[in-house]
Amino acid sequence: MPRQVFLYDPPERFIAGTVGLPGRRAFFLQATAAGRTTSVALEKTQVAALAERIDELLDEVVRRTGGNAPVPAVAPSEIDDTAPLDAPVEEEFRVGTMALAWDGDDQRMIVEAQALVELEAESDEDLAAAEEQLIQDDENGPPMLRVRLTGAMARAFAKRALDVVNAGRPPCPLCSLPLDPEGHVCPRQNGYRRDA
Repeated sequence: MPRQVFLYDPPERFIAGTVGLPGRRAFFLQATAAGRTTSVALEKTQVAALAERIDELLDEVVRRTGGNAPVPAVAPSEIDDTAPLDAPVEEEFRVGTMALAWDGDDQRMIVEAQALVELEAESDEDLAAAEEQLIQDDENGPPMLRVRLTGAMARAFAKRALDVVNAGRPPCPLCSLPLDPEGHVCPRQNGYRRDA
């Protein structure tokens, strides 16, 4: 079956958001344009890594172009998006791998999120070969969300994504693990319960 690519070039909206209460949140990337919306699920750590890497790549673009690229140093407040995910949130797939690139000709950030794929192999060599085939198979690969963003939109996405990640449960002042509303078993207190 041919690969399904959800292409947004450009999206009207591209955000990271959550569904659920802190400690039990599900994280999503959501792209919207021309009356259609695509939502893909991913882990909190993936959202954080994506946001940080987008900022790093944009900083590198600015550095290499001597400040001549249309990339703001910080997210412009006029495109700040604090609205929740568009409902209903229907997961197209769970993200496995992500990729970033800067298209210097069009001055656009390209974000790709590819579906998680379970590979079966009898040896490490077979697994490596299967992974390489998956990377090379553009036509029959797993579903993918591809979004092309201006520098300003990419900065705004990264800012919001980091805000979403940091809006979870507060950390324990002793061990830095997240506190549940009921407290948590703190390793710094030899396993005794610490109330929030």
